Amino acid sequence: MSHPYPPPRDKKGSRIGFTTGANAAAAAKAAALALLGEAPEVVDIWLPAGWRQPFRVFRLERKGEGVLVGMIKDAGDDPDVTHGAEIQALVRFASADRLEGGEGVGVVTKPGLGVPVGEPAINPVPRRMIWEAVREVTERPLAITIAIPGGEELAKKTLNPRLGILGGLSVLGTTGVVKPYSTSAFRMSVVQAVGVARANGLLEIAATTGGKSERFAQRLLPHLPRWPS
Repeated sequence: MSHPYPPPRDKKGSRIGFTTGANAAAAAKAAALALLGEAPEVVDIWLPAGWRQPFRVFRLERKGEGVLVGMIKDAGDDPDVTHGAEIQALVRFASADRLEGGEGVGVVTKPGLGVPVGEPAINPVPRRMIWEAVREVTERPLAITIAIPGGEELAKKTLNPRLGILGGLSVLGTTGVVKPYSTSAFRMSVVQAVGVARANGLLEIAATTGGKSERFAQRLLPHLPRWPS
């Protein structure tokens, strides 16, 4: 391993964390290993950031014909709303590959997010990470369900409802890594909001920094729809 467990630190000494997508991929790999008769305590996956990272299994349970594995998300020193949340993968053998969202994973209800409407809010890079991780273990078709217990309540503290992601959190991450106090997550949420507006035919937007400026913009520009809300 080029980086040890627990997470490495950045140049300032702050602990780096790992995304919901990375945890979901690690959980799926551990569950696939358990389907094959192993009982992993630690699994490692390849991160798009450029290294293999081990993740410690928090929960491993048999569920009928499948296996449920949970990982505890460690966001490092970043004040991430999902820090400490359990990211679960329920995996079983199937006739064809299938990836679904379970408890606490939101559903995309508006176009413009890079995931089709009606699909679970599991972004493209995490989807790829999940399948690459399980393919390190088996080529057999798998049904994978990603869940985040308590995710629906946590999502109320995020911008998901405004982006049209309802019922839970998004499974995110383009690098697999959470950089402490980075603006990347906020920047991505702005990009996604603009994409949703454009995909739904809105040609004008007003950018605000908080509740007071949002209400001022609504008074100043009453012709703009109050959407997403």
